[in-house]
Amino acid sequence: LAMSFTSFAEISVLKTLSGQPFGYLLITSIQFENLYEMTEDEKSSKQHSTTVEEPMDLVRLSIDERIFVKMRSNRELRGRLHAYDQHLNMVLGDVEEVETIVEIDDETYEEKNTRTFPMLFIRGDGVILVSPPTETDTKIYPD
Repeated sequence: LAMSFTSFAEISVLKTLSGQPFGYLLITSIQFENLYEMTEDEKSSKQHSTTVEEPMDLVRLSIDERIFVKMRSNRELRGRLHAYDQHLNMVLGDVEEVETIVEIDDETYEEKNTRTFPMLFIRGDGVILVSPPTETDTKIYPD
């Protein structure tokens, strides 16, 4: 599926500390086509369609659920999955991003930067893994 944006009000490219664009966009208002969205019939029968026959079925079953996404460049995202495609391009809502910066000196130095976004588009080529949140995440970020 190819993604095509029909209209958008504001999309800001997020940049890394070096000023280079990173693999996702902050979305404030957007309409999208060709991303998988669960229909009302699928939402009502979601509990009955829990069969996993291929890997993308695990992602399909996570629609409208909170998920954990591990990204390249030591970034982790936690948010509600709204849409995705076969390339793992995703739209997440209510997102928290944690970036871990590690500098190896005489003493190992680790810093965590946290940001939140109301809506985020994630480019699939930066995704390492997608999973349901851990039990700890569920306690911190209840539905």
